[in-house]
Amino acid sequence: MRIGLLGTGNVARALAQGWSAAGHDVLLGSRHPEERTDLTLPVAGLKETATHAEALVNATPGNVSVDLLHSIGAPALAGTLLIDVGVGLTDDYAELSHPNSSLAEHIQEAFPLTHVVKTLCTMDSTAMVSPKELEGPSTVFLSGEDAEAKLTTGLLLADLGWDPSSQLDIGGIVTARGQEHFALLFMGIANGLGSHTFNIKVVGRTSAA
Repeated sequence: MRIGLLGTGNVARALAQGWSAAGHDVLLGSRHPEERTDLTLPVAGLKETATHAEALVNATPGNVSVDLLHSIGAPALAGTLLIDVGVGLTDDYAELSHPNSSLAEHIQEAFPLTHVVKTLCTMDSTAMVSPKELEGPSTVFLSGEDAEAKLTTGLLLADLGWDPSSQLDIGGIVTARGQEHFALLFMGIANGLGSHTFNIKVVGRTSAA
């Protein structure tokens, strides 16, 4: 697939490299592409990246994502799968910028013709693209309203190493709140472990219980 990634930070670069290694055609989108000559991946402007993409990934800071998408324009995003991996945090990383909702909900509300799927925001960029390098199987969540969009997202997750058994569809876009709000617990766990590279696993009750 042609995958466009909005952003050029650690997350966008890691995902682009992972999907490129799986054979996808990736393009990073930047507001100032002419300044990103340091990257080994192709970079273009935001609108060009959106036009290029069959699947678009929002990997921008969550407190600026909606404005950035508005700069691309709703017509360019209509009918497009938009995989949102962003989380909105205050500048000091102490609080969520969407404490009573989620970034994904705001994007879906602002762009009703875009198929928004929330995923991958409960882990760091290393775990996103190397799940099999963790000590054991873990869980990646999907939230969204469109079943086909989630199916495509699941296939793209599999290309990063996420087995279907590790993927958990938790419902509509409103469930993205739980994914994003996990960021506060994530930071506490990272402090306790002394590392940001980890993930969680949903463990159900045994059949004998």
